[in-house]
Amino acid sequence: MYTNEMKRAFHSITPPENFTVALAEHTVEGMFFLEVIADEQQFFRLPDFDKRRAIEYMVQVKKALEDNGAIVQLTRKAMD
Repeated sequence: MYTNEMKRAFHSITPPENFTVALAEHTVEGMFFLEVIADEQQFFRLPDFDKRRAIEYMVQVKKALEDNGAIVQLTRKAMD
């Protein structure tokens, strides 16, 4: 379950400009996990330096959520 602590941790991290992620909650066989989803089109429009910042941001989000008890999977929304 996405807790208030996880929510605070997620929102305490500032994303790079022009980059956002979505969170999805999943339960598989009684096991809860969060999915952090990056939009691939948005990512590929970023300059190289900002791509690195976006990756660092996703890793920071993953760690912050895990530090608050979540199991986290990083994924991307495929380009059309």
